[in-house]
Amino acid sequence: MTQAYDTFLAGGLVMWPLLGLSIITLVCILKRSWFWFKLVIQEKQVVREVLTTAKVDLKKAEQIAESAQTLAIGRFLVEPLRLKKPSAETFHLAIKAACDKEFVEMGKGDILLKSVVAIAPLLGILGTAEGLVTTFTNFKTNSFNITDFSRVTPGLTQAVITSTTALTLAVFAFIFFRIFLSLRLQQMGFFSQVGNDLELIYLQCWHEPSTKASAPTNNDQ
Repeated sequence: MTQAYDTFLAGGLVMWPLLGLSIITLVCILKRSWFWFKLVIQEKQVVREVLTTAKVDLKKAEQIAESAQTLAIGRFLVEPLRLKKPSAETFHLAIKAACDKEFVEMGKGDILLKSVVAIAPLLGILGTAEGLVTTFTNFKTNSFNITDFSRVTPGLTQAVITSTTALTLAVFAFIFFRIFLSLRLQQMGFFSQVGNDLELIYLQCWHEPSTKASAPTNNDQ
């Protein structure tokens, strides 16, 4: 622990903003990882229960979706099911609006991680420049033209530590950004499929029968 602290201090002032950026990045990654973990593990069961129940009882399907509103899939499914005898177009628009809303929610944290990927290397360059300035400032020779390398080492150490720390943070943030982006793209296809299935169930089981019942028969003509 003492060695790590000494290494941190040897990195100079730039290590402090890098530390703050690292903490923010870690918190963001933990929150988004927990969000995706819950969603991926539980969503298929929620979808199966809602779609199966929707074929026989829309109200009960709505209640199942409401009980899963801590998940994006639950919030997505409950929006169209809350409507009271909607038309086919209204039901479709409700699904699309709920889908778009959840995709925005899934993208939370992406901007932060992208910013870290961009900012961290810049801080590393700044720390490297500061270390090099310190190095050349202390780069002196004595009367025998012998360089005192003990005065040069701190500046070089600072440059190496800050650049390494910054690049490590940028790579770490970029990896998780790509993972979250890949998960979001997969969910876009999954949500689209689930929305289509729910819409088809509504049209076949709830909307079309009422339309046929209201259509004029040959005897009425």
